[in-house]
Amino acid sequence: MGNDLNQKLVVGLDAGGTRTRAVLAAAEDGRPLGEGAAGPGNAMTVPVPRLTDHLAEALARAVPQEARGRVVAVAGGFAGATAASPDDPGHVNARSALTEALRRLGIPAGPIGISSDIEAAFASAPGTPAGGLALVAGTGAVAMRITDRRGTATVDGDGWLLGDDGSGFWIGRAAVRAGLRMADGRGPATALAGSVGQALGLPGEVLPGGPVLSYEEGGAVVADWPRARREAYRMHLLPAVMAEPPIRLARLAPLVAEAAGEKDAVAVAILDEAADQLTDAVGALAPRPGEPLVATGGLLGPDGPLTSRLTVRLAPLGLTLDWVPDGCRGAVALARLAHRGGSR
Repeated sequence: MGNDLNQKLVVGLDAGGTRTRAVLAAAEDGRPLGEGAAGPGNAMTVPVPRLTDHLAEALARAVPQEARGRVVAVAGGFAGATAASPDDPGHVNARSALTEALRRLGIPAGPIGISSDIEAAFASAPGTPAGGLALVAGTGAVAMRITDRRGTATVDGDGWLLGDDGSGFWIGRAAVRAGLRMADGRGPATALAGSVGQALGLPGEVLPGGPVLSYEEGGAVVADWPRARREAYRMHLLPAVMAEPPIRLARLAPLVAEAAGEKDAVAVAILDEAADQLTDAVGALAPRPGEPLVATGGLLGPDGPLTSRLTVRLAPLGLTLDWVPDGCRGAVALARLAHRGGSR
């Protein structure tokens, strides 16, 4: 490692809503040489002093003290920021925090590049493409057109209250709604009622008992679940949901994938609709057949519950998914470009 550090170095940062990652790499070939992680890095929701601390912690773990003077460029992809608008509050916050974190550690970096975490994820694709489409489907969901490495059009990403259609949050909320509708007699029987109730800590005596066996009651298909228990289920479920931040519903998305794997019709329909929503988001960007479509987020990974569904839906548009785990590799690539005087 000692000899590896005796060369020009760059740092790429992926600062998202849950954690910040820093990767130290060789400026010449991008080979990773060190890595560090710290707390959340959203440039709009994390106060600048705390964001500075998180960046400094991640950088300190990634860059050994003896190598800090050899860092020639730093690029960061931040949730809540964008490369397209240097005067945007998120961009200003990110640059201010990163500049101070570098000063604190004695890293005299040259160019400092600020982009969104989506722009950095797009740059993580093989060949570091300069333009095309990016799709994020994890806790939230957003589609973006990238031109000259900057986001130029955005679809959704509007947060849990107004959008994020097809996201992990959206799927988790749909699971809760399915349980409530089964309980009040408006919806079909589904294993989600039991699994959601169990995940939210409801008493066992209010959950559906035994297998989910459907029969007709008042015109609606419900399970073998007495009305009194269904009322108690609703009485316990609503406070359990309201006690947590809404975005926490995203943790229920794996329950839908599991139920769909067991051929639960309600769960299958939820995942199908989620894939439809993401397809609509991509379609709203007027995609051109064959252009890059870089995807990130757990719903679209190699084992993601929406990967095969979305692949089928995108085929008629002439698009294929190129999944990347995060924006670290892209941030390193952007730092290397900045060092060489290329577009950031």
